[in-house]
Amino acid sequence: MAISVTVIDYKAGNLTSVVKALRYLGAEVIVTDRPEPLKSSERIVLPGVGHFAATARLDETGISRAVETAIASGIPFLGICVGMQWLLTGSSEAPCQPGLGYFQGKCDRFPEKAGGEKVPHVGWNQIVPRCVPETRLFAGIEDNSFVYFTHSYRVPTTIDVKTGQGELENPVAAVTNYIQRFAAAVEHENVFGVQFHPEKSGETGLRILRNFLECEAC
Repeated sequence: MAISVTVIDYKAGNLTSVVKALRYLGAEVIVTDRPEPLKSSERIVLPGVGHFAATARLDETGISRAVETAIASGIPFLGICVGMQWLLTGSSEAPCQPGLGYFQGKCDRFPEKAGGEKVPHVGWNQIVPRCVPETRLFAGIEDNSFVYFTHSYRVPTTIDVKTGQGELENPVAAVTNYIQRFAAAVEHENVFGVQFHPEKSGETGLRILRNFLECEAC
C-alpha cells in the first residue's frame, strides 16, 4: 500500500515540484490548506519559499497547532527551506512572526562579503551529513554530495532540542559552507528539516525523500 503524505499549502510554498517528486516515489499525496487532514496523516511535508512572514498563515488557519499535535503523536514531519526554518523559534527576516519553536534557535541572514559570495545562496553545493547520533534522513548519502539551495537566511549550526530525558541536544544532521558554515538539515526523532530543495536535487534528493517516506513513526 502506498504511503499517504499530506503536503501543506500555505500559499507561499513550492508545491508542484515537491508533489511531483513524492508521487514519483510512489506516495499518495494529499495537498491541504486546512488543519483537519493532518489528523489522519501518515507523513507531513511543509514546502517553503519566499518570506518567513508568510508562515503567519499557518497560525491563522490552525495548521501550526495541528502540526504540533501530529508531531507529538509520532507522525514524521519534513520541513523544506522556509519549512525547516519555521521549526525554529523565529527568523530575523520577520522578527514579529514566531516559528513553531520545536528547535531552540533563530535564523539570520547571510552576511554580505564585499567581492565575495553573493546573497542569496543559489545553486548546487555540498552537504556533509553528521551523526545525530545516526541520521536516518541521510542513510546511503555520501559525504560531499551535491544538493540544490536557494535562500538568503540560514539556520546556525548550534541549535538545541530537548530530549525525552530533558537534556539538550544539537539536532543538526548535515552542514554546508557558504560564506560561513550553516545547518543544511536537522533531525530529531520524527522531525526533519532540510534547507535545500530535495525535489530539485536529482538522485540525491530523491534518496533523501525516500528515506523520509520509509522512516518509522515514533
